Amino acid sequence: MTRDASHPSEERPFETRPSSEADPAEGRSSGTGKTALVVIVPEAETVVGLGRARLDCSADGFPAHVTVLYPFIGDDRIDDRVLEELRDLFAAHVPFDVHFTRCGRFADLLYLVPEPEGPFRRLTDEVVTRWPEAPPYGGQFEPVPHLTVADGTDIGMFDAIEADVLERLPVATRADAISLVVFDGSGWRERAVFRLGGG
Repeated sequence: MTRDASHPSEERPFETRPSSEADPAEGRSSGTGKTALVVIVPEAETVVGLGRARLDCSADGFPAHVTVLYPFIGDDRIDDRVLEELRDLFAAHVPFDVHFTRCGRFADLLYLVPEPEGPFRRLTDEVVTRWPEAPPYGGQFEPVPHLTVADGTDIGMFDAIEADVLERLPVATRADAISLVVFDGSGWRERAVFRLGGG
């Protein structure tokens, strides 16, 4: 995945419809100022777009992605020092290739499994080590790297959606950047992009 870095002070909306109920991890927002660190995977949109549009609350206003950490610290706490620390932290990690060849499931969520998972877990662990007040999912769930395909109560549709998705796999991308995104009350905005390897 190759994306141009945006200046940290330049907030910009994603090129998708805004949503007042978008959340990169759970599909719902708990309020303005929530933040997340994610790897955007545009290559997956043509594969998972149908399922996400129908059964993923976060799809309305948020592109396909693998979450590194949600929630991160509140937007009101993110100053130039925090941005610089994030930049240095991610610069110490090298870009890596990611492949999606199969699906996985939680109780009410269908997702693509990113392989390898290790680099995502290491990124999450390092951010949480630096900001222990921001555990993944508020400490409610163990973080499992995933790219959501369908999220909701209509799990009866999962089999059909999974069959369709599997026919379109594999998907490959190169994870070379982490996006800091902020929910502003009407949608998610990309506040900064940090290059892995500092390139």
